[in-house]
Amino acid sequence: MPAITHEEWQRRAKSLDLSGAHHIDGADEAGSGAAFAAVSPRDGQVLTQVADGGAAEVDAAVAAARRAFDTGPWPRLAPAERGRMLIRIADLLQERREELALTVSLEMGKPITDAHEIELRAVINTFRWYGQLADKLTDESPHTAPDALALVTREPAGVVGAVVPWNFPLTLAGWKVAPALAAGCTVVLKPSENSPLSALLLARIATEAGLPPGVLNVVNGDGPVTGRALGLHPDVDVLAFTGSTAVGRHFLHYAADSNLKRVWLELGGKSPNIILPDAPDLEKAAATAAWGIFFNQGEMCTAPSRLLVHSSIAERVTEAIVARARELRVGDPLDPATEMGALVGESHLERVLDHIGTGLQEGARLRAGGARTRTDTGGSYLQPTVFDAVDPGMRLAREEIFGPVLSVLTFDDLDEAVRLANATEYGLAAGLWTSDLSTAHQVSRALRAGTVWVNCYEEGDLTVPFGGMKQSGNGRDKSAHAIEKYTELKTTWIQL
Repeated sequence: MPAITHEEWQRRAKSLDLSGAHHIDGADEAGSGAAFAAVSPRDGQVLTQVADGGAAEVDAAVAAARRAFDTGPWPRLAPAERGRMLIRIADLLQERREELALTVSLEMGKPITDAHEIELRAVINTFRWYGQLADKLTDESPHTAPDALALVTREPAGVVGAVVPWNFPLTLAGWKVAPALAAGCTVVLKPSENSPLSALLLARIATEAGLPPGVLNVVNGDGPVTGRALGLHPDVDVLAFTGSTAVGRHFLHYAADSNLKRVWLELGGKSPNIILPDAPDLEKAAATAAWGIFFNQGEMCTAPSRLLVHSSIAERVTEAIVARARELRVGDPLDPATEMGALVGESHLERVLDHIGTGLQEGARLRAGGARTRTDTGGSYLQPTVFDAVDPGMRLAREEIFGPVLSVLTFDDLDEAVRLANATEYGLAAGLWTSDLSTAHQVSRALRAGTVWVNCYEEGDLTVPFGGMKQSGNGRDKSAHAIEKYTELKTTWIQL
């Protein structure tokens, strides 16, 4: 990260050009004129007014995407040409990296260091990786009888509606947009109303890179109006969503009530992180558990929010995490020294505090945190929070909190650990710490989760798929497998 001081980031924030217009058919559009305030959780101040879209704006964006798909050049370009465009977008994102990171930090409270080094690295790598992949996908020609030729081709699915959340506003947009574009689809992106500004900037940068009009459109608005209009739209062929399980259900209903569009869902999680007594490095396991739950203010679907630790080492591990929670620097997101920033907004902070209050009422023991902090700033800040003596039936252990709140549960044998880990409606991710290779393989297979990290957490790159089981969703982001969501298989049988 460049050596930019807290004071310099603050100065740049004051002069940042934040446009809240929709981006439709290659141009900024005010739409109906309705608007809502983008409020920074850093200090509660209004950043700018954002155009508030409804059915009319969604219709315009989908119509632009349909024209670009049906008659425009994008789906008809050679894959290598599409790939070069995605790489060009990645290059421009790199050039504008500091501006984009600052926008993310202001709109959703992420520490500027994380925004610059993690969020922007991820989205830049995503566009570059799919750009490099675009011309390396192959079709099939199965062996048939000598008098026939069979071809199986992958063709772009059409217009993609992508709805993404606020916790990683650029990364998760990139995970949808980049593979869809690489496949030859056109996209209408609806960012969260809590983080529209970085997505709008992404779209403008893509247009500046030379992406044809209508290929990537962004419409702002809330879920019950704008998201619903996109989900019900009969000219959207595929809907890709990342967010809560409750909202994912709505998109399945929207598809059933409209054109039976394919719906791909990456939903919530209540991820278990299992630490066994033979973990190769208990200090590292505890430090990673603390990092995992407090990183990004705990606002992660994969956050290891359930720590399952063997009773023989539970107090040692918990003490290490509590010590880390107490020393963690909660501060201004624009301060490069800040380790945990602001939660995304007041309503979300109140929701997390409600979970904490319920945990206390149900008898869990509060070991650290549990209260607001930095109350004089006007921002939405919470202390890193740790509970132990958590019973599996408690709300703390069952529901996704989406905040920096850790629940510690204990077990006495491996079978109990696996039962506890799988005792959830979710199946997004899990962690396991052990020195035994057989245990690592056996437990990884037994865990009902889309990703299992062994002796680490949140590791990986774009070569591996990401997604969940059970009520954590279906389909996969990342890797070449993501292309499958945005293509149709066609069989052509030629009689010779």
